[in-house]
Amino acid sequence: MVFIAPNKDEMLKHESIKFLFTKMTNDNMLYRWEVFTLLFVAQICMVLLYALVFLKFFDYWTATLLMGVPIAWLCIQNVYCLHDVIHGASFPPHDWQAYITHCWADQFSISWEDVVMEHMKHHSSTPDLLEHGEFGWDPASWLYVLQERWITLPLVPLWHFIGANDTGALFALLWYGNFPDSFSQLYTKWFWQRLKHHLWLLILWGSVWLLGTYPLDRPLSEGWRVLLPVTVATRIGFASAWMVFTNFNHSHMWNGFLARAPERSYPVMLVIMSMILGGPARFNEMLFHDLHHGFPNAVGALSMRGRFNGWKTVHKAAMEALSYGIYKQEETNPETKMQKLAQRRSQVFKDAKK
Repeated sequence: MVFIAPNKDEMLKHESIKFLFTKMTNDNMLYRWEVFTLLFVAQICMVLLYALVFLKFFDYWTATLLMGVPIAWLCIQNVYCLHDVIHGASFPPHDWQAYITHCWADQFSISWEDVVMEHMKHHSSTPDLLEHGEFGWDPASWLYVLQERWITLPLVPLWHFIGANDTGALFALLWYGNFPDSFSQLYTKWFWQRLKHHLWLLILWGSVWLLGTYPLDRPLSEGWRVLLPVTVATRIGFASAWMVFTNFNHSHMWNGFLARAPERSYPVMLVIMSMILGGPARFNEMLFHDLHHGFPNAVGALSMRGRFNGWKTVHKAAMEALSYGIYKQEETNPETKMQKLAQRRSQVFKDAKK
């Protein structure tokens, strides 16, 4: 185990990147939750359109695609919005907003407060992207196991789809079995909080079931005919986004590829990934996830920084920050693989400028 310290003092000497470390204003925080709320409304609208309009005027597969593709894309945005508000705006302005953060991910999941706690645990245990759980148990550890071997790599999408990621049912069982570690804490706070969260999920998904019955002149037993395609589409969206956050961003292959500064060599990739993820600011999260892990609270989410400062400005500043080194280099500690890759990447950009 190598104890590493963030190189914040060095970075704050440079005016060009100081903005990466500024705190979010109250207006910034309110804006992010407003976006989150609009996103939830859009997801509800897609489900209502599917049950009340599309299925009545189109054949089944056309109607399902008209609903499925947009809502899956909205769920990708959902994960990015969730990550943005965790870092810098984790307390919703209104109590009810804590229930809309990831309710479309699964029929059983951890509460918003649990999501914040487990994500902070993830950061405290894994500051270096390629050293998983170096400083204790990382709740996301089981998401990395399958990606380490080519024979199990194809199972990664299925693992996410059935709920192994942060907002899924399998992960909820894992987290509930590990946190909190005392019965008194469970009973006095977490049990009742979780109970309200699960009652809300029951109401939400129960309503989706009902939409597939009487509005479509079907018996109560056939509500699954609407609930199933809706949950398949939303799971695809959440699974896709979480695969980017956990498996891509934390993989040796992706970080080795980033050392070649691919955004300069493959501009088409920027366009494609921006369309899938919801803009180039979101792609910055993939390009500089190492910087995010180095300063999860001070810098926060790169996609959030791009929303308020512009993605190009953030990209340029993040690349400059890498050139100074995310972590202080101690003489007694050898350079980690992640540090070497970051230096190599910075050198590619310097050579390109020359």
